[in-house]
Amino acid sequence: MGLFLWYNNQIYVNNNIMKTVINRVIKTLIGSNFFLNSGWGLLAPIFTVFIVKNITNGDFGRGVAVSGLTALIFWITKSLLQVPIARYLDKNRGEYDDFWAVVIGTLITAFVPLGFILSTTAWHIYALQILYAVGSALNFPSWSAIFTRHIDRGQEALEWSINSTFLGVGFGIANGVGGVAVAVLGFNLVFVLVSAFLFISTILLLFIKKDVAEYHRKRRALRH
Repeated sequence: MGLFLWYNNQIYVNNNIMKTVINRVIKTLIGSNFFLNSGWGLLAPIFTVFIVKNITNGDFGRGVAVSGLTALIFWITKSLLQVPIARYLDKNRGEYDDFWAVVIGTLITAFVPLGFILSTTAWHIYALQILYAVGSALNFPSWSAIFTRHIDRGQEALEWSINSTFLGVGFGIANGVGGVAVAVLGFNLVFVLVSAFLFISTILLLFIKKDVAEYHRKRRALRH
């Protein structure tokens, strides 16, 4: 219900429906981000359990250590890469480079959960975390750049808060569902489900390709 109203430019405020106008690019970016974070939200509460059970063969201490190291590898790699990527994107005028960076970055992350299915050692997990970090480093600065350029003037706080709200609700629900899903479906099917969410996130981005092309054309015309 709430998602339907939002896509029709209506939102709830104090139990009342308020009309608002949010452009298609912003709504699509928020939708893509929602599926991206909800997908990883399914994995968040079960990842350490997966490592202990499937990677370290029940060795709890080693499993927790591997889980912590995977987080370290991801955040260090992502942090090192995203600033140079952002600088490159800023130096290239137009929006095509940002668009393809966010599409390719999101697509890369979509294959990572499928890789977990085939993983048998800690090194497999570490390599997949590096791949995940590369995809995220491409996704974050490019998504943010497009969102910033297309945000509706006078609604900056509203649209950023809507994005944050969707992320929080999606991630929170996915966290709650993730543990139950593993108990019912098993790890492999949950990994497939996470990957499906990420592929949906990628596909949604393709719907703004024409908008990006139009923005690029207008900026080019202004320069000439």
